[in-house]
Amino acid sequence: SDSRGECIMKHLATALLVVTLALGFAAPCVASSAVQAIEAHKHLGVASCSNSVCHGASQPFRDSNVLQNEFAVWQEFDPHAKAWQTLGSQASRDIARKLGIGDPAEAKICLDCHADSIAAEKRGDRFQISDGVGCESCHGGSELWLNAHADRSVTHADNLKNGMYPTDDPVARARLCLSCHMGTNDRMITHRIMGAGHPRLSFELDTFTWLHPHYKIGEAWTKRKGEWNGVRDWAVGQGVAAVNLLDLVGDEQAGWKGIFPELVMFDCHACHKLMSGNQWGPRPGTGLGPGVVRLNDANMLMFRHVLAPVDKAAASRIGEQIRALHRATTESRSATMAAAARLRASIESLLPTVSAFNYGPESLDVILSSIQADAERGEYRDYASAEQVAMAAQSVVVAFENDGKVDADKATLLRARLDALYAVIKDENSWSVQKFKSALAALRSAAP
Repeated sequence: SDSRGECIMKHLATALLVVTLALGFAAPCVASSAVQAIEAHKHLGVASCSNSVCHGASQPFRDSNVLQNEFAVWQEFDPHAKAWQTLGSQASRDIARKLGIGDPAEAKICLDCHADSIAAEKRGDRFQISDGVGCESCHGGSELWLNAHADRSVTHADNLKNGMYPTDDPVARARLCLSCHMGTNDRMITHRIMGAGHPRLSFELDTFTWLHPHYKIGEAWTKRKGEWNGVRDWAVGQGVAAVNLLDLVGDEQAGWKGIFPELVMFDCHACHKLMSGNQWGPRPGTGLGPGVVRLNDANMLMFRHVLAPVDKAAASRIGEQIRALHRATTESRSATMAAAARLRASIESLLPTVSAFNYGPESLDVILSSIQADAERGEYRDYASAEQVAMAAQSVVVAFENDGKVDADKATLLRARLDALYAVIKDENSWSVQKFKSALAALRSAAP
């Protein structure tokens, strides 16, 4: 996990999470089942966790099951801790003014993801909205488990029964994270919000989990919660994100605005490019010609690679259904809804298999080969897909290192090639498809 953190801190200095928080307006929370679980019990506030003998120690405790300094790490390094403060920035005020929502530090659409936006009647005496996205925003209201979870005789399963959210479960974690980092139907991030100045959103579960970690994976963690597998988390996150988007496509209320579908679901760069650029080129996986607005299929596309070492036939079937969905968007609203429903059902049915699959060393080469094959076919013409490929490659490279498949010299070479891949996509407005393809090929050639 240390190498993981170092890699991510280097490559994601410009990560979209940080960009979003810095500009002061995050995507609204939405995955209703996850949000409802988080809001089921009273939130006692960050101060309830910050005692020096709880999670507020300045250094890790020697004999504790956990580090005990989680609060200090969160407060100093995690952008979530400063999320509410960014609502006072000029950028946030400008966005709020354009939307006509008043003070962003008080507007629910902002607080839903820039703070622990729990209802007033569920706030404990020490609760402060200004604490930002705090402990209970992710771990759930601690009313019933705050005291019990410090008792070593109380199991993790007991804590979950008392309302702690299962962040160790990659499916549950993905659904919760996406409720702010993508948005879903009941708290929707819209193209209107983007038009007011909100940054483009992007998310990848494994990468963002380790962007600013306040815990480490060790023997004690594994004993309580089971084995951790970063590539599996990447795989699950892609599937859950794809299902989340398809849910929106099929939602009559959230997915459509007047005569238009909700444009935030589409690939930004299909429209936002220079009129004089003349850069269009075919993407075989869509079957679409020039001038057609494309759904943002980056996570769906990645899910095919998720399946490469698991079920090749299913990967092929998902590819066909993605193409059918793109084709349906040029036919009719009803055809689009039907195609989205079929694809969603397929991905949802495969999630348990993906979640249970052991993405061991032998699967890493299969994933990279599948990704590289798509590059050769010309599937990464869209920036969103290239961005997801880079984060996927990072997950695989770190897995190579953690699994002992590379020695120190090979690890250094892989890191350098990963640097080069990220450098190509540093600027979404000026990146080169050909340079990205070459950088990916160089990374692939350096892999074991």
